[in-house]
Amino acid sequence: MPGNPVDMVVDRKVSEEKKEQIAHEMGYDRPLVEQYVDWMKNILVDHNFGKSTRYKTPVWDLMKNRIPLSLALCGLSLLLEMIVALPIGLLCAIKKDTFFDRFTVNFSLLLTAVPTFWLSVLFIIIFSVKLKWLPISGYEKPENFILPVVSLTLGSVAGTIRLIKAEVLEVLNEKFVTTALAKGVPRKTVMVKHVLRNALIMVTVLVFMSIPWLISGAVVTENIFGIPGMGNLLLNSIIVQDFPVVQACVLLIAILTVICNIISDLVVGMLDPRIRVSLNGGDR
Repeated sequence: MPGNPVDMVVDRKVSEEKKEQIAHEMGYDRPLVEQYVDWMKNILVDHNFGKSTRYKTPVWDLMKNRIPLSLALCGLSLLLEMIVALPIGLLCAIKKDTFFDRFTVNFSLLLTAVPTFWLSVLFIIIFSVKLKWLPISGYEKPENFILPVVSLTLGSVAGTIRLIKAEVLEVLNEKFVTTALAKGVPRKTVMVKHVLRNALIMVTVLVFMSIPWLISGAVVTENIFGIPGMGNLLLNSIIVQDFPVVQACVLLIAILTVICNIISDLVVGMLDPRIRVSLNGGDR
């Protein structure tokens, strides 16, 4: 991006000499490697993420009140997405090529093509402006989260439904499913204990890999509904090149990605007995 943090915090009329002085005080005139080492040292030793160049306050003070809002918004959206997508995806696989399956797949394709921000604005016009059922913006009350959560869910549930359907169809073609049905095991038991359990492996990976990005929030949705979450903070910090805030957000996402990757592997191993990794790295 053009410009630098100094240009964002001073007036255009400030002289170049003054800008250089401010850059020196902020430490931006030092080599990048030296800046990075000092930043990591402050985090590991002093547990200090630095000070925002835009808001002039510690980065963690900006983040700690916004993280719960983003977790509530995106966490509820992810939970609702799984509650809706699991049974519908399973039914689409069971009723493959029926009217229900074709209608659901086509409707999910339509939802995929519709931008989330357009849905958000549409919901505001219908349910807030016209019907006056729900508030337009804010975050103080539980009803403030209804429209944002529904908007986010509709924007992502379509892909999850198709993923679950594809996984269930793949498992249905496995020999152990045919054997279980041939032995007279009730179809409902086979679908729940064998088919759904194996199909959940990829869904589990999807859920765990979505968790780190819950912290970063839903950038567009938070801005539309006026929710001061992490997405809102991250977007504004990128625009004004508030490096300490952006670095802290990216670091948090990176750490959670590694942790969730490990947990995902462990959970997948529990769901699928065929997947076992010994301590020495060999399969057993």
